[in-house]
Order: sequence, then C-alpha cells, then structure tokens
Amino acid sequence: MLLIDELTHFTEKIYRYLRGRVRMVGISVPAKYKGKFPRILCGANPGGVGHQFVKTTFIEGATEFEIYRASREEGGMLRQFIPARLEDNPSMNDNDPLYEDRLHGLGSASLVKAMRHGDWDIVEGAYFDNFERRRHVVKPFAIPDHWIRFRAGDWGSAKPFAFGWYAVASDDTIIAPGLVLPRGALVKYREWYGVKVDVNGKFMPDVGLKMHAEAVGAGVREKDHDDIIVYGVLDPAAFSQDGGPSIAERMARGTTGSNGSTFRRADNARVARRGAMGGWDQLRGRLTGDEDGRPMLVIFENCIHTIRTLPALQHDETNPEDLDTKQEDHAADETRYACTSRPWASKTKVPPPQVPQGQIALPTPPEPSSGSRRISI
Repeated sequence: MLLIDELTHFTEKIYRYLRGRVRMVGISVPAKYKGKFPRILCGANPGGVGHQFVKTTFIEGATEFEIYRASREEGGMLRQFIPARLEDNPSMNDNDPLYEDRLHGLGSASLVKAMRHGDWDIVEGAYFDNFERRRHVVKPFAIPDHWIRFRAGDWGSAKPFAFGWYAVASDDTIIAPGLVLPRGALVKYREWYGVKVDVNGKFMPDVGLKMHAEAVGAGVREKDHDDIIVYGVLDPAAFSQDGGPSIAERMARGTTGSNGSTFRRADNARVARRGAMGGWDQLRGRLTGDEDGRPMLVIFENCIHTIRTLPALQHDETNPEDLDTKQEDHAADETRYACTSRPWASKTKVPPPQVPQGQIALPTPPEPSSGSRRISI
C-alpha cells in the first residue's frame, strides 16, 4: 500500500517510480478485501511542481466518484477521483469554525479558490500568473487572407514536440462583440502536439510519440494546409550536427511522397540579460497586453495543449526569473519562439513575474511603444 499526501509537491517521475514498487507477493488477504489490494491513496491540493501531471492524470476527463480501470500504460489499476471541498469535512466547521476565515486570509484570491473550492484551473505560484482564459482563449474566427502567417516549433521525440501556427493582425480588428484585437497581436490558430495517448484516449503527460524527424517534417507541411507560411522558427537544438544531418535538415527532407518543412533557428534567449530581449518577457508582455489592457496574444480554443500546459508552469526554484524546465514546457517554448520572432513592446511597463516568497526577482527595463489602426472582420 502506498499513501502520499500533497502529491503535487512531487514530480511525475517520483510518483511513477513509487507506483511501480507497489506489489503484493506471497500475501493473502481476507475475502472481503480481494481485488482491493495492492492499493494507492493520494491527496493533493492544486499548485506545485506536480500540478500539471496530477490534473491531467487524475482529474481531466474523469467523472467525480466514478471508478474506472486505467490503461496498462497508467498501471492498469482501478482509479477514482474524489473531490474534497470544505463542505465535505463537517468536523472542520464544528471543531474549527474560523478555518474558512483563515483561508481567505492567505492573501491570494487564486490560492483561496484553489484551497477552498478545489479549483484545478487556478494555479498559485504560476509563472504566467497573468494568463486568463477569458482574455486569452477565443473561439476560432475567419482570419483575413492578407494577415501574415508563420509557424514555430519545439523539437521532441521521447518528450512531446510542439508546433504552432500564428497570424499577425495587420490592423485593430473586432473579432467578437466588445473584443478588439490590436494591430500587431498574434493569433495562435492551430497546434500540433506530439503527446502519446493511452487506450482510453487520455493524454500521457510529457510522453512523446518518438516519430522520426522526416515524418514530423512531412506532418508539419501537411498541417500547413493551403496557408501561405511566410517563415518558420524552430528550437535551435534541432540544428545541431553530430556526425550526420541535423534534425532540422531531416525535417526538411520529408518522407517518400511527402514534402518536408523548413525553418530557421529561433531566438532561444529565455531570460533578459544585459539589456537583451528575453523570450519569457516577450510572452509575458503579450499576455499582459497593450496600454488599454488588450491582449497581444490570443489562442484559439482548439489549441488544447497550449491552454492545458501554459498556465500550470512554475518558477525555477534556483532561478525565479526562469521557469522550471522539468515540467511540460514544450508548448510554452514554441510560443516563446513565436513571440521572439516578432518582438513587441508596450507603452506601459510590463510587471515582472511574481516570484515565490523568499526569492529575488531581477528588475526589467521599461519598453518602447508602438502604434495601431482599426478594422473589422
């Protein structure tokens, strides 16, 4: 039997290792316990380094209290998600009636929602704490033909690869009632994310498809459809040569009967240094938006993996200006490459990420401005 409290404070690798050690050899149990052992019980709160894998593995797509059998890749055990809210613990109200008041005194509205209501869409300590679904996720709309389109990619094999397709708003554009997309804003309208799916159709967090580079290159070209792609930027590591053609060269080859896709090296500067532009600053700035509070990056709601992984990313404990690369950060990296390929600066100063207590955030310089016009579609 394995019991883990605060599972989100552990990585997925640790959890899977421990789960593989839960076995029952040479042990007999009374008849009433047949089929109930070996057994794993975990408790968790939203947030922490394991938030992403816990949410994907146990919560997304699960019906509360329903018992189902996990796939073989997920251990093949019976599984059940039991939500726990304050109302589910009546003794807490009887013995500690002021507990809810102390929750509201945590000083963070997002942490109150997470702890009080078990809201797994709220991530305390998130690196992109300015990401809001209501502002940044939009229903697909018809993109004007004259808008520039490009793509960005992050290579992966054992880990997922991530590719995104973007359009650049040429003028201020009304895309929905009361929603204006500013000139120069990016629209992420398509994604291809190479994550493995189990027999039950559930995503296996951070597990890649191990596709050959030629097949990935052909797949990217196929998913261009009839779009006129002006350029593509790709993870610089894909251009490394080690006694043979690079990943980028192999992607350009494609497969028999299918053309490949070409890219240039992406700017891989993650954190701003000595006045140079930082990729995370660019992404954060676009999420914050212009001087009128309008986001400079919106994401079509069909880009589910970007929406799933981006808000859950946490700070690196040793370098709070960067995010923790041990998490599922592939869609974030690809989006960062897209943002640095088209640098943007707001007239207003972009607030730095809120780093965890006890860590120091480095100051960021103010940024210059840009103008805009407006049309409707």
